[in-house]
Amino acid sequence: MLIPAKTGYVLLTLIIALTLNFIPLSALLLTLRPDFVALVILYWCINQPQRLGMTLAFCTGLMMDVHHAGILGHNAMVYCTVVYLASVFRRRIRIFSLMKQAPQIGLILIVMQTLQILVTMFNDAHFPGWQFYLPSLTGTLLWPVLSYLLSLPLRSRGDDNAL
Repeated sequence: MLIPAKTGYVLLTLIIALTLNFIPLSALLLTLRPDFVALVILYWCINQPQRLGMTLAFCTGLMMDVHHAGILGHNAMVYCTVVYLASVFRRRIRIFSLMKQAPQIGLILIVMQTLQILVTMFNDAHFPGWQFYLPSLTGTLLWPVLSYLLSLPLRSRGDDNAL
């Protein structure tokens, strides 16, 4: 059983996720790096939806847009879509174990990246290739670990058997 998260903890996890997204990497690692902000937003929207909503996701998306110096509102719209999909599928995802949640999270991440490609292509950009979807794969593989780590401080003290 998880205790309710404090607002400070939610904001701290979002700041850490933003920092991980802002770290400059080589081309190969950049291609493989999952969207940590999207994963953290998904975690909070699925496990404690009262802690994170569209407004915080939108503001976080605007920060990502400013960092990428791209189309303003691009990531904000995508993160709001992630919040919507997480709220629609929240009950379904919660009944599964972390390993069985991963493919469903992967599907949400693929939808998110498809929206990113579509918005970019509407502005006369070319299709970046199928390697653009590699962060969805790494995010799917990272989901059980990230979800477990984010839930560690929220476990009640008498919950020794929890995973």
